[in-house]
Amino acid sequence: MSSVRPTSEAHFGTTVPVLVAGAGACGLTAALAARDAGAEVVVLERSVVPQGSTSMSSALIPGPGSRYQRAAGIVDTPQRMYDDLLVKTKGRTDPVVAKLCTETAAATIEWLADRFGLPFEMAPIWQAFGHSRARMHQLPGGTGEEFIEHLTAAAEREGIDVITEAHVTQLFADADGTVTGVRITRPDGGTEDIGCGALILATSGFGGNAEMVREHVPEIAEATYFGWEHNRGDAIRWGRALGAAVRNLDAYQGFPALADPHRISMNLEGLSSGGIQVNVHGERFYNECESPSTGALHVLRQPGGSVFNIYGQRQFEIACDRKRTRMADELGAIKHAATLDELAGMIGVPAQPLKDAVAEAQRLCATNGADRWGRRFEPDLVMAPPFHAIRVTGALYHTQGGLAIDHEARVVRENGQALPNLFAGGGAAVGISGPGGAGYLPGNGLLTATCLGRAAGSAAARLVARREAAE
Repeated sequence: MSSVRPTSEAHFGTTVPVLVAGAGACGLTAALAARDAGAEVVVLERSVVPQGSTSMSSALIPGPGSRYQRAAGIVDTPQRMYDDLLVKTKGRTDPVVAKLCTETAAATIEWLADRFGLPFEMAPIWQAFGHSRARMHQLPGGTGEEFIEHLTAAAEREGIDVITEAHVTQLFADADGTVTGVRITRPDGGTEDIGCGALILATSGFGGNAEMVREHVPEIAEATYFGWEHNRGDAIRWGRALGAAVRNLDAYQGFPALADPHRISMNLEGLSSGGIQVNVHGERFYNECESPSTGALHVLRQPGGSVFNIYGQRQFEIACDRKRTRMADELGAIKHAATLDELAGMIGVPAQPLKDAVAEAQRLCATNGADRWGRRFEPDLVMAPPFHAIRVTGALYHTQGGLAIDHEARVVRENGQALPNLFAGGGAAVGISGPGGAGYLPGNGLLTATCLGRAAGSAAARLVARREAAE
């Protein structure tokens, strides 16, 4: 059966002005924006509770030019971040989406803080991996679970219905592409049809669909998938059935530091602040600050597909600013030693190559020099004992391509014409990382989730208000 059926086949028991499919960061932000603009909105979530990819993230959002940056004495602008994206993607970022996100990021963060009480703060040590300024914002706990909890609580305070265990399995539409509603399927197999004035797709990407990953992102298809299992590409399937264009389906975020075998995401601050990675031979093999996605490929190509993060005490303390690093330590995943000889024995690598790798990093820190891969080490972040190590592997976190959209997050056809009332954001829409994995900048995923979610919710509310006024 087609994923989109004629309206004549629907049996709408109720109709709402704005309907949102997916209750992650994008869907909840979209719902809050639609409600803030005066629309009645309902969110449909297939899981028992709102979670999604956001809950598994580090919840970092770049916000160039925010008041939090200014208070920290950081000079930054949306144009500077846009230029960073151009450099990182070699000019292949989607210009419409990139401009929308970079120009509204600071305002979106401040809106979430002022209107809904999210306690943002600047994240430390985040001028790395292509960001020319420290521009990452986070909540105090530094986890995606915390971010979702705040958004869910805000939706509840606003009286937004978030219906869980409601899997959208069917769209209904008129011949011109106007979406008239959806069918949800309950865990017991029961179904219900709900009509809508506008539909926002916030079901993320397709990382959980192994067949689609093999087709569109073959270079990382064999990696561990560490994302939400329900990211199956539903939005792409529905959009295509309605005639929508898709962009950059080969784009993805890989990650070079998933604790192995503990499957805990290690934050990258410990590496970007002077830490290194070595393989089972005790040798470094690439620039650890090049790109999380290409880093994942480098890691996976090493013997056994796993390597070790190596920290001095300062790097370990920075890494432990994150809850998940502390969790990994409590589980015994991180090894601690007074000397590199001792550490080498604990992790099973040759001692001399490990000592050579650390000595090189220490020397480059002292001289602010660059290694053979072009990485520079900061003088104030010299690796010093005690030393720490954790085994990690490369992983696929989420896809970055999706439905083509315009400046209001409206889904568009190949000719650029917007579909009548369909919107998309987050992983359901084309991202800003360009094609492939090399263009990913940390924070791109949550940036598009929040900024596109807000744009979609506001535009959907305006659309239904215009239609109601015309009737």
